[in-house]
Amino acid sequence: MSPATAVAPAPATLRPQTPHAFEVAIAPDPVRVAHMRRITMAFMRHWAVPIQLARDVVVVVSELATNAIQHGHGAVRLRIRHTCNELHVEVTDDNPAPARLQAAADDDVSGRGLFLVHVLARGWGASEDGRTTWATFSVPAGRS
Repeated sequence: MSPATAVAPAPATLRPQTPHAFEVAIAPDPVRVAHMRRITMAFMRHWAVPIQLARDVVVVVSELATNAIQHGHGAVRLRIRHTCNELHVEVTDDNPAPARLQAAADDDVSGRGLFLVHVLARGWGASEDGRTTWATFSVPAGRS
């Protein structure tokens, strides 16, 4: 079809877009968490997210992806949306049991990941079906 005769899609087929977003799926292999961190940091730089906020987001992505790999089922999906005042991180797997914050004993070698998410993010939680754990971060004014 030539450009002069091209037909635009019907408005009902158009989907609203966020200003910035990306999504990636990985095999449930612990070595893939490092790939998610690198991908996330690359997008944080591209979106001009302040470095300390970007580092916090990368830590949260790492913790949520690790939890999904250790306790989930199937592929692990990461989605990050960036609007002018917020970053929203979602990690999804096929386990319907939602992530829960638990207290780790002093001598435990793991179990502090969701505590880090709780401390670094503005808010966090799990979807109603338990398959997605999310975290939100405030973006400083003037940094979109």
